[in-house]
Amino acid sequence: MKKTLNLWVLALFLFGCTTSASKGPKESKDGWISLFDGTSLNGWRASENPATFSVENGAIVVHGPRAHLFYEGPVQNHDFKNFEFKAQVMTTPGSNSGMFIHTAYQETGWPSKGYEIQVNNSHTDWRRTGSLYAVQDVKEQVVKDNEWYTESITVQGKRITIKINDKVVVDYTEPDSIATTNMGGKMLSSGTVALQGHDPDSKVYFKDVMIKPLP
Repeated sequence: MKKTLNLWVLALFLFGCTTSASKGPKESKDGWISLFDGTSLNGWRASENPATFSVENGAIVVHGPRAHLFYEGPVQNHDFKNFEFKAQVMTTPGSNSGMFIHTAYQETGWPSKGYEIQVNNSHTDWRRTGSLYAVQDVKEQVVKDNEWYTESITVQGKRITIKINDKVVVDYTEPDSIATTNMGGKMLSSGTVALQGHDPDSKVYFKDVMIKPLP
């Protein structure tokens, strides 16, 4: 009887482990992994003003004082080198935001590590959506406010490709001499991804935030 009871306990334990594992991020058949569950900010860590980020109707809402939301979940131990990173994005008029790559959690200020990819269709900053911020900038507005669009970033080796609705707007290859230039932390290495809360007047939505690790 005792042996039977022990087997039942073991079976329940294994079932519990399997159930817990099944709740983690799942890879689709084409390699995409969701980083946002659509209902919470589990796996993400906000800097200086956490209230800037909330979840509403299946989307991350970014609205409030400057803050950044860093992915710190289990996928690749939140340390990505080569990958495709994409999200559905919608801006409201006059808003500014961004998507960071190869970055790291930072308690305050603008992230000093990695690159920012601009989200801005009508803000006073002239660098528009899809810009590799202050490195290779896009001057033209390619999408409108109040409309969902897809923003995707591919990093492969030294090359960064940025697409807006499948249209390439930036194709940049980092020079080998980057370490000797005055670029601060703008350098490919590896790291996590992040979303930007730029200012209290900006309101931007993100959903279907996904990543596909590449070899």
